[in-house]
Amino acid sequence: MGTTPRDAPTADTSAVSAAESVERFGYQQELKRSLTFRDLLVYGLIFMVPIAPFGIFGSVYQASGGMVALAYVIGGVGMAFTALAYTEMSRAFPMAGSVYTYAGRGIHPTVGFLAGWQILLDYVLVPALLYIVAAAAIQSFVPGVPLWVWVVGFIIANTAINYFGIEVTARVNRLMLVAELIVLAIFLVIGIAAVVDGKGGGFSWHPLYDSSTFSVSVAFGAVSIAVLSFLGFDGISTLAEENRDGARQIGRAMVAALALAGTLFVVQTWVAALLVPNKAALLADGDPSGQAFYDAAEFGGGHWLSVLTALATAIAWGFANALVAQAATSRLLYSMARDKQLPSVLATVHHKRKVPEYATFLVAAVSLAVGIYMAQRDDGITLLSTLVNFGALTAFLALHVSVIVHYVIRRGSRDYLRHLLAPVGGLVVLTFVVIKANVAAQEVGLIWLGVGVVVAGFLWFTGRRPELAGLDAREV
Repeated sequence: MGTTPRDAPTADTSAVSAAESVERFGYQQELKRSLTFRDLLVYGLIFMVPIAPFGIFGSVYQASGGMVALAYVIGGVGMAFTALAYTEMSRAFPMAGSVYTYAGRGIHPTVGFLAGWQILLDYVLVPALLYIVAAAAIQSFVPGVPLWVWVVGFIIANTAINYFGIEVTARVNRLMLVAELIVLAIFLVIGIAAVVDGKGGGFSWHPLYDSSTFSVSVAFGAVSIAVLSFLGFDGISTLAEENRDGARQIGRAMVAALALAGTLFVVQTWVAALLVPNKAALLADGDPSGQAFYDAAEFGGGHWLSVLTALATAIAWGFANALVAQAATSRLLYSMARDKQLPSVLATVHHKRKVPEYATFLVAAVSLAVGIYMAQRDDGITLLSTLVNFGALTAFLALHVSVIVHYVIRRGSRDYLRHLLAPVGGLVVLTFVVIKANVAAQEVGLIWLGVGVVVAGFLWFTGRRPELAGLDAREV
């Protein structure tokens, strides 16, 4: 690495100063810094998928007693606290690795390992979940093709794009985001017009609050499902070492992406809830086929709108969202391997394309194995969804604690709003959501955590306890 020119700006808005901030933690700048704030924002929006509620609308509707918009409002509040926590920790430690890096440096390397282990349950499994959902959607149009064929096709396409570099991923992201927003705009315009015309009984506040079905338990139980739509904004933090505009842009991009996506989630689910053709049946029987949103679209605008929204879901989940999910997962594996918490081969960066090549291929292999296996199970989508949510939310709990430990306890910060009250608020909301989560997800998630504890103990016993480069011993 070259040295900083004397006339270079001193703020962390230049790629050079950002690289130095990585090097002062004991790392070399290996990944290519080319992403702007716009790229990060688009990445986060694509990862969350602006039309994400299309695929899980029926499940959230039933779980919330019809108050689907309320579930997304509460979920948005919980994720807002988490986004603020990410913002603070990304400023302190502007590196790839997400919650693994922040908990490891903010609390202790072993805690960071366990947090990274938990969020791996989210990151490693979510691409497979996305591929299966997309394959199921396409199969509704082309029933003669097995699910696993579509899964394999999506994996090959996304791996190729990610392998050719982060700039290629960013360009594809922008095109996909525009397409999703166009479909969403079409649905909203036609759906709102249908509501104004009186379809479904016209406008109502019931999607936000219905006294006949409301209870705290019902609301938070639905949030444990709805939160799947929000997962992804945190993936922006995994690109900290490929961001060229400074550490603050990471936090700003996360907050902006969450605010925009959250608003879209509430509006689209509110409109769809008003257009559900048989509300009583959906509440009683649920949505095992995942068709509830498309049925509402057909009721509001005709069969062509139902087909359009279903096809958009397939492309968004299986291609756009899975593309960035694979990229984020490979960066997390890269970060943990760089710190010798995973096999060092996963930290190998391609000399020309500047991407973690073996980590990218591993994610593809895991997605292929899990995707094909789960595609054969009747409960594959449900099981993967609950596991992904549980892994992410428990990791987010460690993130909030890391803000308090690093800033208030270790640094003596008196900014109690950002460094104490906000993370405590996040802990309260997310803890309640985790408690109300699916029991099977709790059981498997805790087993996964137990395995992580065993692995961490093995590392300590063999003299390879979790350590982070450049970490001052006084900070642990």
